[in-house]
Formats: sequence, structure tokens, C-alpha cells
Amino acid sequence: MAYVGNGLKFEQQHGKSRVRVTRVWKKDGRHFIVEWNVNISLFSDCLPAYVAGDNSDIVATDTMKNTVYAKAKECAEVISVENFAIELGKHFTSYYPQVISAVITIVEKPWERVHVDGQPHEHGFKLGSEKHTTEVTVKKSGALLVTSGIEGLALLKTTKSGFEGFIRDRYTVLPETKERVLATEVNALWSYKYESLSSVPLEPLQFNERYLDVKKLLVRTFFGPPKEGVYSPSVQSTLYVVATTVINRFPDISSIQLKMPNIHFLPVNLPNKSNPSIVEFDDDVYTPTDEPHGTIQATLSRVQSKM
Repeated sequence: MAYVGNGLKFEQQHGKSRVRVTRVWKKDGRHFIVEWNVNISLFSDCLPAYVAGDNSDIVATDTMKNTVYAKAKECAEVISVENFAIELGKHFTSYYPQVISAVITIVEKPWERVHVDGQPHEHGFKLGSEKHTTEVTVKKSGALLVTSGIEGLALLKTTKSGFEGFIRDRYTVLPETKERVLATEVNALWSYKYESLSSVPLEPLQFNERYLDVKKLLVRTFFGPPKEGVYSPSVQSTLYVVATTVINRFPDISSIQLKMPNIHFLPVNLPNKSNPSIVEFDDDVYTPTDEPHGTIQATLSRVQSKM
């Protein structure tokens, strides 16, 4: 932020968006692949570029794009998307004196190794569904904020869900039920406790492992045990149980935000004037809808969390 006179203050940032990069590692005949969509935003001391047309302190956005490719090449070993974002942030804040902080946001495309005849293929991959995301803020002082996430995790269970006891007024037509389909597409964001570059775990795939741990726990909590499942009295209740389970299980996570839209599957009804029920359904035929849908969102944080 800078003051430009006449009682005015000026805040600016610039960067490069949607830099797509794929990195392939080849080790002992087995290949590994990641595909990242990288967004860079730099907060820097370059006021003259705006007020005087002097570009001498500007890091060109094309340079930022090229830096992504160069840094990907420098990664000799398989690296997590979080660690790659940290490396980019460290580069921009240490290499350029005028850059005060860097925000790196990356979405990883979910390429998964295929299995052929029950065996993992050495160089074959298929596209999965949910995406691994991260946003990393690195400051010149070494201060750090790391947020990871799951985007588009589609979950559905055909029973063990209901919705009762909600407010009823003259606009309410929704019937209460103890039996319904529960479907959602989870977007989750969690912040780590690491507050400086020096506190980041040394294991290069620690963040990948934690991502898989959180996803597995989220799915297990949503569905319950394989045979009996677990009853959900509302999406709100399920969201809170998921959030508390993640926070209690992983002490390195300081907060978690969950967005769990209620994607409706409406029981089919085929009445007419002469026959109030043409076909008798028994919670087995539904009309799937994706809009409108309910929106449920909440954040659970440890006390003094910075998220």
C-alpha cells in the first residue's frame, strides 16, 4: 500500500494466471506425472509504473510464466503441489528486492495411474474427478501461509439420511422425511499451522500424504461403516461431524472450511385427476437435479487460527 497524495492511498498487485505445466519424472522404468494450473500474484514496490510510467521495477508477467517452467524442470524428484508453490513463492520474494510477498494458487489435475490386468501400468494414466488445490502466501520476511484443498469431490448415499423438524411457514411445502438420497459435491479448504518457511516439513511428499489422509477420512466419515453406514439428520450435521473429525485427527491442520451443497434427488410422483398414484414408488425412483440446490458452508478453526 502506498499513499499518492491528496488523501489517497493505492494498493496494487500483478501476476500471471492459468499457466499450465505438466512435469513427467522417469525413474527405473516407471513414470510419474503431474499437471498444474498455476496462478501467480506479486505484491511489490513498483508504484512508479502506475503513477509515472516507469517500468524499471516491474517483473514482467511473461517472466513469471517462464519461471514456472524453469522451476518445474529444477524439481529433480517428484514434488507435492504445495512444495512447488512454496518454491515459487520463495523465488519471487528472494530474487526480486521489490517483491514484498507472493501468492501462488495451483490446481492439480487428477491424473491417476491405470491398472491393466490387475497390475499398475508403468506409464499409463487416466483422469480422475476431484482436484487437489493449494494457495501459498510467502512474504519476504519468511512468513508463510499454506492452504490445501479438495475441489469437486462428488459423494452420494442412497439411504441413512433424513431431514425433519425444520421451520414450517406458509411458503413451506417440503415434506419431512427419515429416508432420502444424500448427495453433495464437497469443496474443502484446510490451513496448516506452518507459519514460516523454516517450519515446513522436510519430507517432499508430506503434503500429498496429508491430502490423501484428509480425503480418506472425509469419505469414511460421510458414509460410515461399509455395512451399516451412519445416519445423517441434515447436511449441516454431517458437515460439522466431518470438520471436527478432521481437526481432531490432524494436529498440523489449524482450520478447515467445507462447502457441501445439497444436490437434490426428488422422489418421482405421477398422479393425475382420476388416479392419485399411477405407480407406487418405494424410495427407488428419483429425478436427479443440479439446480437449484441447497448451499451449506462452514469453517471450523482452532482458537487463534489465522484462517
